[in-house]
Amino acid sequence: MPKITRAILSCYDKTGIVELAEALTGFGVELITTEGTHRKLEAAGIESRRMVDFTGVREMLGGRVKTLHPKVHAGLLGIRDNKLHCEEMQTNEFEWIDMVVTNLHPIDDIIGDSVSSPEEVIEQLDIGGIAMVRSAAKNFRYVTVAVNPERYSTLIHELQAHDGSIPFKTRYKLAQEAFSATAKYDETLASFLLDSEPPEE
Repeated sequence: MPKITRAILSCYDKTGIVELAEALTGFGVELITTEGTHRKLEAAGIESRRMVDFTGVREMLGGRVKTLHPKVHAGLLGIRDNKLHCEEMQTNEFEWIDMVVTNLHPIDDIIGDSVSSPEEVIEQLDIGGIAMVRSAAKNFRYVTVAVNPERYSTLIHELQAHDGSIPFKTRYKLAQEAFSATAKYDETLASFLLDSEPPEE
């Protein structure tokens, strides 16, 4: 089993993230974090590499673009034993990313009573997080994805039981959960928009 060497942590719900980060760093895993998660770990004394330092590009457009970068998605989607993929990664000086831990702003909260218009809902939608989840889940043969804090204890157990690796069956199960989460997110959004009047031009 391949060992986890690099992980992206980008969490709306930060429950349990400190404990998972501690377990990962205990196996020498490099942590890449978005700003809120970085601050959470920093307060707990855990070092991580800011996403902006990893990609070399600052957050843009008022936070709309944070993780939508080829360095992120190539690192997640590349097939590790594909010679061409490896050569392209090396040519571009990109690095493999072996794990994504992220959870989305709950869509039910976004479309709650406090939000009334489709434009307000659209403005709060998660784009980069869902893209990372889908990239990681697509490449489950090499990448672990976790979208639910309730799974962190399983990840910690697996890391400890397998010397810093996550077994294939666990990666596959987590990928199933990830695709289910993104499907539910999109279905809830679509239902809301279908039941809404279009905004004024």
